[in-house]
Parts: sequence; C-alpha cells; structure tokens
Amino acid sequence: MIQNMPDISIQAFDYELPDAHIAFFPSQQRDQSRLLVHSNEETSHHSFQHLPDLVPTDSLFIFNNTKVIPARIQIQKESGTTIEIFLLKPLTDNIATQQAMEQRSEITWECLVGNKKRWKLGETLHKTIQIDSEAIALKVTWHDREINQVQIHWSSEHTFASILNEIGKIPLPPYMERDTELSDQDRYQTVFSKELGAVAAPTASLHFTSEVLEQLSSKGIQQSFLTLHVGAGTFLPVKEDEIRNHPMHREQLIFERDFILQLTEHQGTFIPVGTTALRALESLYWSGIWLLEGHSIPEAGLIIPKEFAYHNRHEVNNTDALQAILSYMDAHLLSKWVAQTELLIMPTYRFRFCDALITNFHQPKSTLLVLVSALIGDAWKDIYEEAKQEGYRFLSYGDACLFFKKEK
Repeated sequence: MIQNMPDISIQAFDYELPDAHIAFFPSQQRDQSRLLVHSNEETSHHSFQHLPDLVPTDSLFIFNNTKVIPARIQIQKESGTTIEIFLLKPLTDNIATQQAMEQRSEITWECLVGNKKRWKLGETLHKTIQIDSEAIALKVTWHDREINQVQIHWSSEHTFASILNEIGKIPLPPYMERDTELSDQDRYQTVFSKELGAVAAPTASLHFTSEVLEQLSSKGIQQSFLTLHVGAGTFLPVKEDEIRNHPMHREQLIFERDFILQLTEHQGTFIPVGTTALRALESLYWSGIWLLEGHSIPEAGLIIPKEFAYHNRHEVNNTDALQAILSYMDAHLLSKWVAQTELLIMPTYRFRFCDALITNFHQPKSTLLVLVSALIGDAWKDIYEEAKQEGYRFLSYGDACLFFKKEK
C-alpha cells in the first residue's frame, strides 16, 4: 500500500537548470567527458577515462546492454497530414522485447500518437519501403484507439527489426527539441548495446569506450550485463506533489541465469552503471521476495509494484532472494528471468546491490534525482551547484558522476 511509502514532496528536488548547462549534443569523445566523484562527503573532479583508477579493485560493474530502437515512425496520409507513431512497448509482456522484434508479418504495439485526431478509427495508413530492392507494403491500423494500441502489418517475411530499421528514427530526449543527426545513430547507443527494445538510452553507459572497459578488466574489475529496456516514461515529470502518488513508468527486465549466479558469488563492491541498471538489480531482489512470500506469477508475467519494497517484512539476504529465483527458473525450465518493474526508489529505501553508482546529472523534480537522493542524501544539492559552477554538462549527453553510497 502506498501509505507505507514515505511522504516526501517533489518540491524538495527542484533546482535551477539553465539551457547553458544542458548538453544538447554529445562530447567529441565518449571517455573524455568529465567525471565528478563524491565519496565520504568529499567531492573531486576527474576525466572519465581515469575511472578505472577511482574504484575498488574488488568491484563488479553491472551494465545495461539494451539497444535503442528507431522508435519514431512518420507516415504521411494522402491528404498530406503526417501521423507520428512513437513505439513504447510491444503487447508481448511475458516475453523479452528483443524476441518480439524478431516477429514477422505483423505486430501490435502500445504507442504515443502524434496528430491522433487526424487518424480516424477504421482508417488504414499505408507506406511502401524498400529493403534489398524488395518493395514492401506496410499497413498500419488501430488495434485499440482508446489506449493507443497500433497494429503494423507488412507484406514480407522480414523481421520487424528490419522493417523498423528502414522506417524509424532514433528518439532523442524530448527536451533536446531537435531532429536526429547522423552522429546520434552511434553516440546515442552504448558501445556494448545488444538487445533491441529501449526507446531511451541508458545514458550513464554512453561514456564508456572499449579502452576504458579493457582497463577495468586489466585491474581485475569484473563486468556483467543485464537488460532493462528503458521506456519513454523515464522523461515524465513528476506532477504530483507527493512523490509516492506519481504513476511510476513500467519497464521490462531480462536476466540471464549465469548473471544471477554471478551476483550470488560476488563478495565485493557492486557498482551499477546508470539508474536503469540499479533499478533492475533492486527489482531482481524484490522478485525473489515475491516468490519467497508465496505470491503467484501471473500468466502475463510478474510486475513489481512501485510500493512493494516499502511493505513491512522480515529482512531477507540477497543470496536467499536470488536463490528463490534460480529455484523457480529450474523448476519451470527457464533460461531467462523476465519481469516488469514499477519500483520507485526514494529516500528511506535500503539498497541491496549498490555500493556506488555511475550516473549522469538529472533533470529537476525527476524520479531519477529522487533515486540519487536515496543513495547519497541531501548532498546532491551542493554537488549539483558545484557542478554548475565548474561548468559540467547536464542530462543525457552530459558529464558523469561516481557516487559512493552514504553510510547510514
């Protein structure tokens, strides 16, 4: 119940962010962005390429290997009106989105629709594209107009990923208010992006290069990968005064069995890269608690409610929570753990898989900034002011932070 969640006003997470501090374009090189480090109430300033020298050698870095899809589709009607379809998620909640991207002939998505009033119920949108000299006819119809569900049908055996690669555009964050440029095709993806399904990048990972990853490995620092398909809801402002009343966006999580085993075996420092990786790890823990408490898994798949972590319950250690998931996977012959999360991390939350976090500077009054506050306390206010004075670049294409967890 949300009454178990802390009563905190979003006004406590407001600050001034002039456009002059926002990065509207990527830096010239990924790992030459700046890195602010906050540990033991001390703040220092570095270049991101020096990150391997600034973390404990017993660290396990957890990355999100999701890949941003070209989710913006524009189709022009015969009248000249352009309908824009922004793909949010396929209607296949109980399977990984990357598998849905392999569907052929037709697929149904939940979307945002621009110019919706000009696209009537029963009206079919048409578009013809070319793939390998083959002309492919697309038909787009309403599946459920009331809740913005759209069906896309195409006249070939090409996968939806192939179709989308031809007709879609990479969706940049809405505050950028600019068209996608050629450089964005590369720089708005991580160097290890793999699993198709995100509509926003896990931006803390954009700073990493193969050289930085190699330096981490040479120091014996471990690396592991999960998948959380970042949704457009990550950009939604908090409109409720009480944060706990905010309708938290839902995102899909995919964990390989070997990844979960690695978590159970690691005895050192956990460093998730980005709020998406952190939210996914914490949601994995709560998946185990869900099972241990005897809740059933719905046919459409598990959804971790935003308030689930705030219920009063006996403490369960990480290993027992993860072992519950592994046992369930073994019993049901599952190679992947697929779930969805609405988890809202806010002050008073106790982290299970985070000793430090690599992240970017976040928008005022955002759930991401609230998450950061849960990790380092009110120190974020002075840190952000100092970052502005030092000329750091903010938001998705901006500079990075390494925050070590505040000890309670």
